[in-house]
Amino acid sequence: MPEWPEMEHYRTQLSSLLGGKRITGVVVNREGSINEPPEAFANALANRTILFVERRGKHLLFHLDDGNRLLLHLMLGGWLYYGTEAKKEDSRFQVIIRLFDGNSLYFGGLRLGYLHLVSAKSALEQMKQLGPEPFDQRLTLEAFRKLFSGKRGRLKTALTDQKFIAGIGNCYSDEICFEAKLHPARSVPDLDAAAIERLYAAMRKVLIEAKEAGGYMEHPLTENDNVTGGYNSRCLVYDRGGEPCIVCGHEIQHETLSSRKMFYCPQCQGTA
Repeated sequence: MPEWPEMEHYRTQLSSLLGGKRITGVVVNREGSINEPPEAFANALANRTILFVERRGKHLLFHLDDGNRLLLHLMLGGWLYYGTEAKKEDSRFQVIIRLFDGNSLYFGGLRLGYLHLVSAKSALEQMKQLGPEPFDQRLTLEAFRKLFSGKRGRLKTALTDQKFIAGIGNCYSDEICFEAKLHPARSVPDLDAAAIERLYAAMRKVLIEAKEAGGYMEHPLTENDNVTGGYNSRCLVYDRGGEPCIVCGHEIQHETLSSRKMFYCPQCQGTA
């Protein structure tokens, strides 16, 4: 599932590609991916201009010139493509937005994800449920400590709780824990001040590095995109179960925690 680095990478690229572009048409191949009847959805978007693209947690919000928003959550398997012609047949995409300049924005893999047309008020209400952004200026180290001071449960579960911190999921929770030298199943109340400080620094380091490398998504956004997915081969523990740790050589473990995949090095990260 795309997380903070992937969605921030998308936002950065789409902001320059879509800002000020007018929508000329919409193709809906899967009604379940949208929140209105296809004809009403298409009519509401026709001749609307995309002003800019915002990200909140794992969501993208396309701001329209009538004050409404397109709210996107890619969920598991979702991805985007922008260009004059997609490399796959149009029928393989759940939604396609045609633009005045001849390009289109293709939404693929929206079997679990969605693209909803919502009012500004509705978007704000839905986003209110999310926790602070990892790079919110208000989320200082001291605020981060206070956030964790009242948290219970396991570390990975806390990091992937979108109401606790927005944008971190399965992959980067494991990568952050590895960077911080903390077992992902560690009990949150057992973390001391030094561990919290390492975790804060690791969160910021891993997310920025992953975003700058293009995240781990394998689908390029445009025909000439050679950045997207650049972090996929740089994951140190995630999806590397049974392989040697690049730091100590110990075998990376793959377990399940609260129905989530969990990867860690028992030598570098200790025990839960």
